[in-house]
Amino acid sequence: MTDRKQLIQDWNTVDCAQRVADKPVLLDDETLRDGLQSPTVNDPTIDEKIRLLHLMHQLGIDMVDLGLPGAGPRACADVEALAREISASKLKILPNCAARTTVRDIEPIISISEKTGVPIEAATFLGSSLIRQYVENWDLDTLVRRTEEAVRFAVDRGVSVMYVTEDTTRAFPDTIRKLYRVAIECGARHIVLTDTVGHATPDGTRALIRFVQREVIEPSGEEIMIGWHGHNDRGLALANTLTALEAGADVAHGCALGLGERVGNTSMDQILVNLKLLGWIDRDLSALKEYCETVSKACRVPIPSGYPVMGSDAFRTATGVHAAAVIKALKKGDNELADLVYSGVPANYFGLEQTIEVGHMSGRSNVIYWLEKRGIEATDDRVDAVFQRAKKSDRLLTAEEILQIVRASA
Repeated sequence: MTDRKQLIQDWNTVDCAQRVADKPVLLDDETLRDGLQSPTVNDPTIDEKIRLLHLMHQLGIDMVDLGLPGAGPRACADVEALAREISASKLKILPNCAARTTVRDIEPIISISEKTGVPIEAATFLGSSLIRQYVENWDLDTLVRRTEEAVRFAVDRGVSVMYVTEDTTRAFPDTIRKLYRVAIECGARHIVLTDTVGHATPDGTRALIRFVQREVIEPSGEEIMIGWHGHNDRGLALANTLTALEAGADVAHGCALGLGERVGNTSMDQILVNLKLLGWIDRDLSALKEYCETVSKACRVPIPSGYPVMGSDAFRTATGVHAAAVIKALKKGDNELADLVYSGVPANYFGLEQTIEVGHMSGRSNVIYWLEKRGIEATDDRVDAVFQRAKKSDRLLTAEEILQIVRASA
């Protein structure tokens, strides 16, 4: 097998910080909370949520948001069941629960933690941008007071706090500095910067991370984890998340298939794919397909055919030039070469493979490969019959259509 490093110049790593050498990348899966806030999804059954929890564990995801138990009895019951499953199955995944910065939202988290014996981090969130303050008739003193009350209440009861400012990417520096400093002084050791409405660009993401490091973390003298929570309104969620990690964030948030409010959160599966390709994680991701399909089925959200990696068209081609190159690589006996010659993502990393189809843009090599792949002799008459039919079609031929042509030409 040819070493791909001898064949591919990887410009992605030329100026890329060797982040993985400094500290590990941590992942927080928000599918079961923020992902379910999508207007079009169904709330999965508890059995489906438990299955997804096991798949997160299998993929090496470090943290999971179990939900917002303060939302009501159903949410509370699901969170408790998931916490019990983490304990019973000894899953290596750290749970957290969303909570508004109120005692009323934090109390159910404490109660569930005490019932199950599972430590649960309180992910307390609070709007921070001036536009949000204006609409809600808040002032900074109100936000500071709520932060102090909520964080101290949790910490005094032995609950770790993930302090989250909503709309951080549109908040003013003085507000960001003040709120995070107060939260840290009250005992929070994990803070999250959020791009709640998908406003940020990679440059803005980098600037915000560095500002928080310089103006909040360093003056505190404490060991503080920084998380990044992105949304995809401008189509930049994945780029922003990778930029945040490169700039020094410790934790990346995401949801399976990019589910979430409006057009969704950063896609957790795409984060995993890119971290693997960048060399920032080294783990088996063969369960990624099942993870995505489980969410798709449970939430009743179809995976688009052109969706990266997991879409049905991701490793499928009928174009003559593309297919010919893949076929030539396969004939060299090198599956990895076939994966990479016309794809930036190796299908075999995710338990998938390249697929050659036959359509109006195909060459004869497509037909020959398709037939031989299925153990059918690629005679000149058969190849010509299929090829001529394909050229008259305005789409790909189905397997049944090709087999009918083969039977007619026998």
